[in-house]
Amino acid sequence: MHELAIAESVAKAVLEEMQRRSGQKLVAVGLRIGEFSDVVPESLEFGFDVITKGGPLDGVKFHIERTELRANCRSCGEQFRVRDLCFECPICGSRDVEIVSGRELEIAYLEIDDESAAVHGEPSRQAEGNSTV
Repeated sequence: MHELAIAESVAKAVLEEMQRRSGQKLVAVGLRIGEFSDVVPESLEFGFDVITKGGPLDGVKFHIERTELRANCRSCGEQFRVRDLCFECPICGSRDVEIVSGRELEIAYLEIDDESAAVHGEPSRQAEGNSTV
């Protein structure tokens, strides 16, 4: 179950970021996970809950955004959704394709409590990120 190790890495990265934002209250963590990343979202969420229980991230919401597997055909330029692991262009039939999305595994955002953000000069509830886990 490599999801537990991933959950530990996410928790560590989030804690490090929140230390830089001293005094702010974290409400939620958002992850972007591609459907071709070989990660089971439910297992990852369970692992995050287990790892954070009783600690500073206990009770933080865990949101997962799935990205679909998409490819670009090098022959005709068509971008298409890959279904059933069929990497064949639906327009020209070429298999000379490049995956353009679906392998992501990254922290997409941290949602900060409005009141704690206002006290610390942060205008927004979400700290956008692109931290690859």
